[in-house]
Amino acid sequence: MQGFDSLIQGGFKKNSINLVAGSAGCGKTIFSIQFLIEGIRRGEPGIYITFEERKNKTYEDMKEFGWDLEKYEKEGKFVFLEHSPEQVKKVLVEGGGIVEAIIEKIKAKRIVIDSITSFSLLYQDELTKKEAALSLFELINKWDCTAILTSQSDTRDDEAISAALEFEVDGIIVLYHVKKKGIRTRAIEILKMRGTKIPEKTFKLDITSKGIVINTNEVISFT
Repeated sequence: MQGFDSLIQGGFKKNSINLVAGSAGCGKTIFSIQFLIEGIRRGEPGIYITFEERKNKTYEDMKEFGWDLEKYEKEGKFVFLEHSPEQVKKVLVEGGGIVEAIIEKIKAKRIVIDSITSFSLLYQDELTKKEAALSLFELINKWDCTAILTSQSDTRDDEAISAALEFEVDGIIVLYHVKKKGIRTRAIEILKMRGTKIPEKTFKLDITSKGIVINTNEVISFT
């Protein structure tokens, strides 16, 4: 992803679990799919598990960026899995279930779960919510996959980000889509990246015909 890898000293660490948080329209789905596309180009098949997006619409939307997800699916390099949060809960109970079978079949190395927010709503109290998240993280580690979990978040200090910190994800990226002086601006901030020196700045993010591009020369201030 142009501009991103340089912000975190070369890209996501192998087998790391990373949270991508942001409000609606900030680019979480594009960011996540682009992460999988770049993996496929490097010989790392990927799986996208979603509770919210629809396969046909997502495939059509991603053509705008030149990403032919149907082609990658036919080649056995990509799987789009529409799952309910309850089905993912079942995967945890089964210790991997259908997801593990798919990962083994295509030899997936990257996984996206969209979104952890919907999944967490299944659990009523913080203890069971934390236990479920830790079980999910253990499965991802067992699968030897580098992962992105998306989270619906409206502010930097959102409860979802606080929970993610508690769950000790390896990285936290926040995407913004903020109106300032009548103009909407997209931006990205790295809040956490384990074992990596990160910039304490927020940078401009553009969605182009080739996907997300981060302008590391343009610092954004929302104050």
